[in-house]
Amino acid sequence: MEIPNLPIFDPIVFLVVALAPFVMVVLIVAIVHWSKTRAKELETHRELRVREIEHEQKMKEMEIEKAKLELEKTKVSTSL
Repeated sequence: MEIPNLPIFDPIVFLVVALAPFVMVVLIVAIVHWSKTRAKELETHRELRVREIEHEQKMKEMEIEKAKLELEKTKVSTSL
């Protein structure tokens, strides 16, 4: 009895079918890794933005304090 010449017995098709599960696992791992990396990147950008906003607020507060001190200084110098 002779083995029929079906396409599944073609070496290339057999190789693709045999390697498909491994390729699928590699793709799944790559996608999960990419999504975790992207989430971490977005979190870092958000954290940097929050720090930037806090820094801007501190700078404004310091500028206001500087203006108050300069105003007091001019008041003191004019009163003398």
